[in-house]
Amino acid sequence: MAKRPVHEPLEAAGDPKHAARATRSAGRKMRSLLLDAASPLFRERGLSGTAITDIAAAVDAFPSQITYYFRTKEALFVECACRELLYLARATEQAAQKAHTPRDYTRALAETVTASDSVAFFAEALALTRRRQDLAPLVERTIERLHSEGARAYAGQVARHGWRSLRAPDESSRRFWAVAIGIILEGYAMGRSPEALCAEMLRVLGEQAKTAGDIARLRLVDERGASGNSNEEG
Repeated sequence: MAKRPVHEPLEAAGDPKHAARATRSAGRKMRSLLLDAASPLFRERGLSGTAITDIAAAVDAFPSQITYYFRTKEALFVECACRELLYLARATEQAAQKAHTPRDYTRALAETVTASDSVAFFAEALALTRRRQDLAPLVERTIERLHSEGARAYAGQVARHGWRSLRAPDESSRRFWAVAIGIILEGYAMGRSPEALCAEMLRVLGEQAKTAGDIARLRLVDERGASGNSNEEG
């Protein structure tokens, strides 16, 4: 009997487990390709202006594959919007990593988030779930992840630089995204530029944290004030 070559995998290609894993891997890849193809089409043409056949043709797939992986075009739309929002959140935090002051950190966040149309895309998905409650759990999970990852990133930045946050990390993250969504939607309706949206976000958000130097200066001012009051009383 011939011996198995030492370099041959333990699981042959005909192994059912190997075949199942290969099938799952191919399925994940096709699913990702469909999302990649659908997102720019939805953003450019909207839900009603994008046909399933157009999405399938973009990746040389069959329309039936879209219904197999996503059930409906609406479900695909919502998943695309949720994914794009999480991509934006990641890019936003990466853009702010080099900030050395709370003000620069907030500005980097605001500039990145207002330069993208991902928030407006996500808002369309929110409106869609009002009529399609079966799609709401995906949106809910996306928002929870958005807030938790934002809070974690902000807490890490505060700890790394020794800042004193004016709010709890979770509150700060939720407030940032609530302000971003509100201002961007209003700005899109009014035809405002990304620069105007960013300026408005910074105005509404205000100060998020203080540096060690700011705290020391405030303490010095307080001590001088206390000292002055003591002299007056004397």
